[in-house]
Amino acid sequence: MKTICFYFQIHQPFRLKRYRFFDIGADHYYYDDFNNEEILARIVSRSYLPANQLLLEMIEANKGKFKVAFSISGVALDQLEIHAPEVMDSFKKLAKTGCVEFLAETYAHSLSSITDPEEFQSQVHQHSKRIKALFGKTPTVFRNTELIYSDDIAELVSGMGYKTMITEGAKHILGWKSPNYLYQSETKPAIKLLLKNSKLSDDISFRFSDHRWSEYPLTADKFIQWIQQSPDSEKIFNLFMNYEALGNLQPSESGIFEFMRALPRFAAEKNIQFSTPSEVAEQFKPVEAMPVPHLISWADEERDVSAWLGNCLQKEAFDTLYSIGERVRMTRDHRLLQDWLYLQTSDHFFYMSTKRASDGAVHQHFSPYDSPYEAFTNYMNVLSDFMKRVEAQFPASVDTEELHSLLTTIQNQEKTIAELEASLKSLKNRKPATGNGTGKSKAEKA
Repeated sequence: MKTICFYFQIHQPFRLKRYRFFDIGADHYYYDDFNNEEILARIVSRSYLPANQLLLEMIEANKGKFKVAFSISGVALDQLEIHAPEVMDSFKKLAKTGCVEFLAETYAHSLSSITDPEEFQSQVHQHSKRIKALFGKTPTVFRNTELIYSDDIAELVSGMGYKTMITEGAKHILGWKSPNYLYQSETKPAIKLLLKNSKLSDDISFRFSDHRWSEYPLTADKFIQWIQQSPDSEKIFNLFMNYEALGNLQPSESGIFEFMRALPRFAAEKNIQFSTPSEVAEQFKPVEAMPVPHLISWADEERDVSAWLGNCLQKEAFDTLYSIGERVRMTRDHRLLQDWLYLQTSDHFFYMSTKRASDGAVHQHFSPYDSPYEAFTNYMNVLSDFMKRVEAQFPASVDTEELHSLLTTIQNQEKTIAELEASLKSLKNRKPATGNGTGKSKAEKA
């Protein structure tokens, strides 16, 4: 039986305010609260809330046979809890249906998997704990930022105990092969790989309302027919997309919600089911290993990481940021750690892209800056201030190994002090012995 696996990305960055050179050292708050709240409110009203309501109705109407998966970044969760708690409530309702799976990813929607394994593992663990606390289940499927994947990343993810990942069905990796099968990692065969069907996913998320598209208008019965007419051996159709495709990128007046609502009915007629990523991994066996020696993603025409690290501006910002990672992880300063997470969000590097043509238009569409050079300058000003704050706690004149030794000594002293204070409190609370009940010792009685 053929199956459709829907996965939606939900992510919103904390966009930076205009931060001048003269603000360095004087202003330690970096975020454009007004812009962030305004953008989130618009997307919530157009997409998140109506789409969540639609999916809930679809699950109930189809008696649990319609299923989807979400990967919600930690920074998106932070913003939703602050500005749109009603959206969080609607996700919790979806979670209770048992038909929605929540995936693990990096908390900051970061590029840490490329350069900083310790940071990467820390963020994945932090995100997984947050998902468990919010929705009651620990994620078992991993989805990296923007579907970034390679053999090396598979080894990191395998080391954290995950058995399934989702990534892009990049043409330069697949060659003549189809993404409509379950694959496995070349270096870690225990890792099963679900690959995005780019053509069908983009038909919904990008081409649905394009009047110039030869297949316009796209109807649910036509879409299901495409899947049904595929070779019999192709069983898995992974439709991975940004959740904003429902209602924002494709507005409600385009008919996108009606299209989604009709899919289960036409799928049932063709004996096509819906599955979550973990169900796909359980129900199917990998057909072969997929070697990916170089990084791939679902972004831009190249399907690599050039969307974030394709020019010297991006690389300088990226290298400068992660050069201080080891020192930042030593701190207990909550604000410093929070800023560290928010400054790692991949969007900051995406805004610095200097690509042209259609890919360049996409970067400009999502960027709050007039140019990639303005994005770079603003980010580096913020990063300069952040690095001064790190330097104030951990001077560059003291090497990292010595800092580790000093912090270990301090932590051990704190532990010893806490144990002694607990012992002292216990002694103070202990009641004095009363002897034989008269309050006098035997010696005094004699």
